[in-house]
Amino acid sequence: MSDIAHLPAFRLAGMIRSREIGCLELLDHHLRRVERFNPALNAIIWMDVEAARERARAADAALTHGETWGPLHGLPMTIKESFDLKGAPTTWGIPAMRGNIAASNAVATQRLIDAGAIIFGKTNVPLLLADWQSFNEIYGTTNNPWDLSRTPGGSSGGSSAALAAGLSALELGSDIGASIRNPAHYCGVTGHKPSWGIVPLRGHSVAGTLAMPDISVAGPLARTAEDLTLALTIVAGPDQLDAAGWRLFLPRPRSRRLADYRIALLLEDPNSAVEAEYAERLAELGHRLARAGAKVSFEARPAIDTRAAHALYIRLLRSVTGSRSAPEVFADWQRKAAALAPSDDSYKARVARAMVLLHRDWLAAHEEREKLRWAWHAFFRDWDVLLTPAAAGPAWPHDQKGDRLDRVITVNGKPEDTSNQLFWAGISGVVYLPSTVTPVGLSRGGLPMGVQVIGDNLHDLTTIEVARLIAAEVGGFAAPPGY
Repeated sequence: MSDIAHLPAFRLAGMIRSREIGCLELLDHHLRRVERFNPALNAIIWMDVEAARERARAADAALTHGETWGPLHGLPMTIKESFDLKGAPTTWGIPAMRGNIAASNAVATQRLIDAGAIIFGKTNVPLLLADWQSFNEIYGTTNNPWDLSRTPGGSSGGSSAALAAGLSALELGSDIGASIRNPAHYCGVTGHKPSWGIVPLRGHSVAGTLAMPDISVAGPLARTAEDLTLALTIVAGPDQLDAAGWRLFLPRPRSRRLADYRIALLLEDPNSAVEAEYAERLAELGHRLARAGAKVSFEARPAIDTRAAHALYIRLLRSVTGSRSAPEVFADWQRKAAALAPSDDSYKARVARAMVLLHRDWLAAHEEREKLRWAWHAFFRDWDVLLTPAAAGPAWPHDQKGDRLDRVITVNGKPEDTSNQLFWAGISGVVYLPSTVTPVGLSRGGLPMGVQVIGDNLHDLTTIEVARLIAAEVGGFAAPPGY
């Protein structure tokens, strides 16, 4: 990792403050890498180079007068296309939104700017942020820097590819169905899905929605856990409506020593097959953590029925995505749901019913979720974190054919529905829990693999700290060959 662009964001920010490197110098270094590598990756799909250079010059001038804007002073970074950035397009990959130019910044975007960041570009997404691939009619396909024939993940796929390739120092993503965690796993970077509600999502909607959507969160992607903590502390906190009376306090991690942690592992479940090599790697990780002194269990589980929990997640997830549908699309889902046989419990049938869920039924589902949340809370009285896979296996080849719900991937030599992987997204998502993904090495085929670290509600700094300790134990981010 010889290129300065692969250094952690916190180190780059420190080098700027100590005047080891200039803000414009660092920005131009990243822009040269974008010019060199982005044509093949298509990770960054919009830039305003002149505005970024102007801000970088101002950041350099401020430092000469002893002025520091914040912890990200002069740091060049990108954000996911779905976040509003004044003067930039926000389309969510929807062709009809091609001309939608943001008039203001999203709350999270503004907080990064206020902390001193130089946001020079935006990164690619799938249509409606609804795929584990990142392609759309407006911007085309983003490729994985570890293997251009494979997906970088989604929906924050451009984010993860840009970070892995050293095109950006830090990223802001969003997650409702592993959209931060899946790309981090596929590209070998770190990503954090925060506890629900702690990062405002105002300005993350093509419809201008103000209400916080269920399950969905905004959070950072980076190359190190330290960067995740830095970014999260900047973007987290109440929006203006609540700021007069509420403050966010995230509990500190219990320790900075691995030996002080109680770690459970869940490596297989009937809801989703897991590639054997990947499961074995995570099992080896568990044994290694035990040898390092941590209390480790492969049997401890929260008192929940995972099949019921996954079905609940699909119901609540698709209820959210149904609310985003255009009227004619929603009407089509209504027709599909009405035509279903009562006995049809296929995945497509469950999706159709959830897309048009009545509010009375949503409230009943929400009550079931609250019961699950209490079961998880009881589990975390005895265990600090639960480690799980982030997906079924490493990144898979691009597949843009047909309906997304009909696509399959190969797991252990057998075809599996791609949608089954949603189990590893929903296990923490449906109950609003924080989860962090960090790299644990490469597969025999040379593709990154990550572990998901799940913790109790609002214990975000604990999951990030355990991710940091895991990276210190097994090695963290590594640049893809050639970058």
